[in-house]
Amino acid sequence: MALRRRDGQGVFTAVTVAYLLVYLWGIGHLAAGLGGFSVTVVSDPLATLLRSEGAFSFRPVARIALGPLTYLASLNTLLGAGVAALVGLNLSLSYLAWRQPAACGIGRSSSGLLAGIPALLSGTACCGPVVLIAAGIQASTAVLTAFQFLLPAAVFMLVGSLLLVGRQVTVAQ
Repeated sequence: MALRRRDGQGVFTAVTVAYLLVYLWGIGHLAAGLGGFSVTVVSDPLATLLRSEGAFSFRPVARIALGPLTYLASLNTLLGAGVAALVGLNLSLSYLAWRQPAACGIGRSSSGLLAGIPALLSGTACCGPVVLIAAGIQASTAVLTAFQFLLPAAVFMLVGSLLLVGRQVTVAQ
């Protein structure tokens, strides 16, 4: 419903693109390049595409250098795009709740504002291990093992908040 409005579409697009770029940078599939333009594909891309490097992490099948950026193409991009779309939907719904509190029943309950919380918390699903490594914290095996459950938990929370709040929203054009 939030995507019927032009401002909701703008929030969705901006958040989805920004989240996907941060996700790809966080997992190391988008980085600063050395300049130039080139495409390098692995020898058996179909077999490599489905090869997992860990929980919800797949091997790149192509390296694309586009001037100042280098992008590694893999199934991680599709996973990131799915999570980014859910985050974008949640934040566009939160934006609608902020712009039209009565449409989300905020006068009766605060669940409209709660739609943004899973969207904000889901950032740890992709960047949690990277933040630990960057901070230099020696994480135990148990903590690192728990990170494999963050992506499914984030998706579950994002879908749940969309269903919970989406039932209460009535959009005024």
